[in-house]
Amino acid sequence: MYNQTEKIASTFLGKKVDGSEKYNPELLVAIPRFENREQYDIHNNALPFFGWDVWHAYEFSCLTKNGIPVTRLMKLKYNCNSEFLVESKSLKLYLNSFNMTRLGNNITECLEICKNKIEKDMSERLKTEVSVNFINNNTERVEIFSEFKNIMDFVDESNLKIEHYKEAPQVLDTEQKDIVNTYYITFDSLRSNCRVTHQPDFGDVFIYYKSKKHIKENSLIEYLTSFRSEYHFHEECCEMIFKRLLDILDTGDELFVCALYTRRGGIDICPSRWSKNCNIQDVNKLIDITSYARNGIKQ
Repeated sequence: MYNQTEKIASTFLGKKVDGSEKYNPELLVAIPRFENREQYDIHNNALPFFGWDVWHAYEFSCLTKNGIPVTRLMKLKYNCNSEFLVESKSLKLYLNSFNMTRLGNNITECLEICKNKIEKDMSERLKTEVSVNFINNNTERVEIFSEFKNIMDFVDESNLKIEHYKEAPQVLDTEQKDIVNTYYITFDSLRSNCRVTHQPDFGDVFIYYKSKKHIKENSLIEYLTSFRSEYHFHEECCEMIFKRLLDILDTGDELFVCALYTRRGGIDICPSRWSKNCNIQDVNKLIDITSYARNGIKQ
């Protein structure tokens, strides 16, 4: 199923790469999104959502021409309508290639050169506009998703029985209500596995929907837990969750899904997807504010 991805990944991934501390844009590996999307009836020319893929590199570092080390948290963002996503290990190798590279006469100039190079390299490789910003330690932090409540607070644990650990949309169950209600829920035990390295990925998923339908919490927990033995990229998991929920809600209902994954290898990935009629305030927040150790950073 993933022959093309496996072929791409084998270029650098899982192998010792020489010269990784010398700037090398050739290390970047682009993965086509369509391979996973078509399994769930998502087509690149008619996406059922808007969204961003937001990445944070916590260990970005380089040198000025005088050899002064510069280290920053880097935020990288591109639209989910891009044909490709970047493979995370290749991004780490690419960013590591800046570690011993001397750029700029001072720190400010060094960071500006890095920003321009990364935006250019990433945009060319992914064939989309990629934005890069460096975040200082004194940047104001604000809480996001404060309205979302842990789904486990709404269920009786003794009545929960999980039997599926491969994605199981058939377990999702709804009930019809008399009026439209809004739901803000989070699940803090999302786990999936990278489909290239097979390493586990953990994260929190945030789901908002507005509908006369109520997704039964027990069934939603069972569904989200069923990703535990799946092998997908973070972005793919977010889209799969969105599409499965969209399929069981009514036409025109609002839906928003965001997955804040914990960092692995110094990088975290925070994809978000929302329906085109979604008016949730957090959609606008995500454009300017994003996760950082479960807290937002004001840009």
